[in-house]
Amino acid sequence: MASTYLLYESASGYALFHAHGLDEIGQNTEAVRSSVSDLNRFGKVVKLAAFHPFESALDALKQCNSVSEGLMTDELRSFLEINLPKVKEAKKAKFVLGLAEPKIGSNIFEETKIPCQSNEFVLELLRGVRLHFDKFIKDLKSADLEKAQLGLGHSYSRAKVKFNVNRVDNMVIQAIFLLDTLDKDINSFSMRVREWYSWHFPELVKIVSDNYLYAKVSKFIEDKSKLAEDKIPGLIDIIGDEDKAKEIVEAAKASMGQDLSPIDLINVQQFAQRVMDLSEYRKKLFDYLVSKMNDIAPNLASLIGEVVGARLISHAGSLTNLAKCPSSTLQILGAEKALFRALKTKGNTPKYGLIFHSSFIGRASARNKGRMARYLANKCSIASRIDCFAEKSTTTFGEKLREQVEERLDFYDKGIAPRKNIDVMKDAIESADNKATDMDIEEVPSEASGKKNKKKKSKGNANGEVAGENGDVGEDVKSEKKKKEKRKLDRKTEEEGSEDINGVKGEEEAGKKKKKKKSKEEKVVVVVDHVEDGKKKKKKKLRREEEEDDDDE
Repeated sequence: MASTYLLYESASGYALFHAHGLDEIGQNTEAVRSSVSDLNRFGKVVKLAAFHPFESALDALKQCNSVSEGLMTDELRSFLEINLPKVKEAKKAKFVLGLAEPKIGSNIFEETKIPCQSNEFVLELLRGVRLHFDKFIKDLKSADLEKAQLGLGHSYSRAKVKFNVNRVDNMVIQAIFLLDTLDKDINSFSMRVREWYSWHFPELVKIVSDNYLYAKVSKFIEDKSKLAEDKIPGLIDIIGDEDKAKEIVEAAKASMGQDLSPIDLINVQQFAQRVMDLSEYRKKLFDYLVSKMNDIAPNLASLIGEVVGARLISHAGSLTNLAKCPSSTLQILGAEKALFRALKTKGNTPKYGLIFHSSFIGRASARNKGRMARYLANKCSIASRIDCFAEKSTTTFGEKLREQVEERLDFYDKGIAPRKNIDVMKDAIESADNKATDMDIEEVPSEASGKKNKKKKSKGNANGEVAGENGDVGEDVKSEKKKKEKRKLDRKTEEEGSEDINGVKGEEEAGKKKKKKKSKEEKVVVVVDHVEDGKKKKKKKLRREEEEDDDDE
């Protein structure tokens, strides 16, 4: 029987144990479980083979992160290769390495060909090792081990929280929750303002229907008995309608409401101001949510909208959880009660959940709402996965997916055949690559032009020249003209070289070419000296030079 080694990852270091006398136990889980609590019995079976302490708390955190991700570090590899028997390539290994994590076991086997095992029997043995770990290692106190575990636990949690902050989907979840709460509160508070102020001015409710405007007008009017025609301009600024402003003034003159004391009016005004502040804060919060959604999930936001996308992320728990959901789950996300009720009563299951709030479902006919919901959920699933796992954020894929949904709507309504998905994705990838290259090109010349400008300015100052206001534009024009002239010269030399038959002619024409090059270089210098004279002069000079060259040929 192959001997068993146990790898235990503690907070203080890696420990390798050798399990003896497993034949007596017969690998019975119940027998191991009963012997684990007794150190005398367990110490006879399991003995420490090697121990590798961590260098520092930072090193412990690094090793812990790699183990949790299922990756073997260089330290762990060298520790295992030194202390375990060597595995020959042709022969089967005579030992097995027991592990708690199957992921890292598969990685160890791929890298070192060490056979690894993780089952109930191994886990029970590792439980015993964890229980009596401080007894196996000399000069290790249980208090020190607890401190190391606590410190490593705090640093590991802190690192995970930092990673979560970089994803910033928590901010979106909190913002959409707060937005929903604010909507409910503003509605209830606005109704309270309407009911309270209607005791004083009941006719205002029918004239001003908007809650925010009603609170603003009620604060502006204060006492209806003091409302006169001189306040009409102020009402027009608030409402934006001159007829309504005059109607409010006329209604105040013949109002049936009762008079309120100054203290009651002050309370009504203060409460109306609070409602206005909440409404303004709600607008700012919505703008914040839109900007955050464009940062974290740009494709999902451009496909289905910021609010619906944020609701999907908050309901799933995070963007990663949403990306893991299949499209069938995403379709009915938010309709769990209806789903389980339908399963219990054996009725029809719901066709859509939160994605019903999208405009696409509302635009589809009653017959095609279910089809549209299924298709939209499919595209949302693709968009969320691109947002979650893509390295660079772009809205290209979301815009293309939105075009596909629009085409599917036209197909259901008018019968126009939509494009194939593979063609749309190819276009999306090409446009995304083009955008990325354009961004790189824009960044590089800005730095290069800055350096060139500095050099040219320094040269100009040394020669006593004064740069004009359009100096940057002139330098760009010069560089472009030089490039064009060089290309023309190269083309002419190639054509003339192909036409040469006799060596003498070739030599003569080569001499001519050299003369032309020199003359053109001199002419280019002349053009550069007179850049500030204007673009028309430059063009005329270049044309004349080209005509002269043609005459020479």
